[in-house]
Amino acid sequence: MGIFSLVTGRPGQSGFGSASTAEQVSDGIDATNLTAIVTGGASGIGLETARVLALRGVHVIVAARNMDAADEAKQLILKDNERARVDVLQLDLSSVMSVRSFAEGFCALDLPLNILINNAGVMFCPFQLSEDGIEMQFATNHIGHFLLTNLLLNKMKDTARTTGVEGRIVNLSSIAHLHTYQGGIQFDKINEKSSYSDKRAYGQSKLANILHANELSRRLEAEGANITVNSVHPGLIMTPLMRHSQILMKTLKLFSYFLWKNVPQGAATTCYVALHPSLKGVGGKYFLDCNEMKPSAYGSDEKLAKQLWDFSNKLVDSVSGK
Repeated sequence: MGIFSLVTGRPGQSGFGSASTAEQVSDGIDATNLTAIVTGGASGIGLETARVLALRGVHVIVAARNMDAADEAKQLILKDNERARVDVLQLDLSSVMSVRSFAEGFCALDLPLNILINNAGVMFCPFQLSEDGIEMQFATNHIGHFLLTNLLLNKMKDTARTTGVEGRIVNLSSIAHLHTYQGGIQFDKINEKSSYSDKRAYGQSKLANILHANELSRRLEAEGANITVNSVHPGLIMTPLMRHSQILMKTLKLFSYFLWKNVPQGAATTCYVALHPSLKGVGGKYFLDCNEMKPSAYGSDEKLAKQLWDFSNKLVDSVSGK
C-alpha cells in the first residue's frame, strides 16, 4: 500500500483501501451475538465506529469522558438505527481511578465482552500532568488503555472460552508513531517538561499503542487464549482530536488534501480489524487502509515492547499505591 494506493483509493490485498468506508468493510457481517466497548465513542471516528458496529448488530458500550456528548451520540445512533443496542458509561482515560471505576461498572453489568476498541485519545496538547502525575498524552493514549485492557482481559477470556467466539482488541495508533523521541520511548523522562515536544510526545504515545498490542498479542498467544490484538492507523481525518492544533492541521490539509479521509473512511480500518472474518487468528499486526503494514523499527522491537510492558505495570502500581 504505497502513496499511489492512498491517493487513488485502489484496494489492497484485503480487497479494501483508503477510500473504503466502515459500512463497506463490514457489509454482510452479522455480529448480533457480540458486545463491544468503544472508548471515545462519543465523537469523530469513535462515534462512526460505534454506529457501524451497532448497525451490524453489536451491543455497543460507548465509553466517554463527557456524558452529555455520550448521550447525544447514543441518540444519533438510535436515530440512524432504532434497533441499535447502545449503552453509555463514563470513562476518563487520564485517571487511573476512573479507569478502575469504569471496569468495575462494566463487569457489574454481567455482560459478555467480545471486542475492545481502544480508540480515545488526545493530540498535540500543551505540557500538562494528569491527576496521577503522568504526562497527559502518555497517560491518556497509552496508560489508560493499558490498564483498561488488563482490567477487562479476564472478562474477554471468559467470554471467548464460554462462547467459542474469538475476542478482538484493537488499539488505535497512528502513522505519527514514526515521529517520536530518540530511543522510541523516553522511559526516564516521561514527565520531564524541559524536553517536552507536543508532536514527539504524541508520536511516543502512538508508538506505545503498537508496542502494547504486540506484547499483549505475544502473551495471549503463548497462553493459548482465543483473543487477537492488533493496532491500526485510521488515516488523516479532521476530528475533535485535533482541537489543540486546528490552525496547523487546516494548513497541512490545504497542501495535502489528497491524503485526507472523511470520517466514514477513517473508521473503516478499525471496523475491518474488529469484525472481518478474514482476520480470524491474526494478531500482533499493524494495519493501514484495511491492509497489513509494517510499522517503524521501534514498532517492531520486541525488546522495547517488553520494556514498555514492565514500565507501564510499575507506573500503574505506583499510582495505585501498591
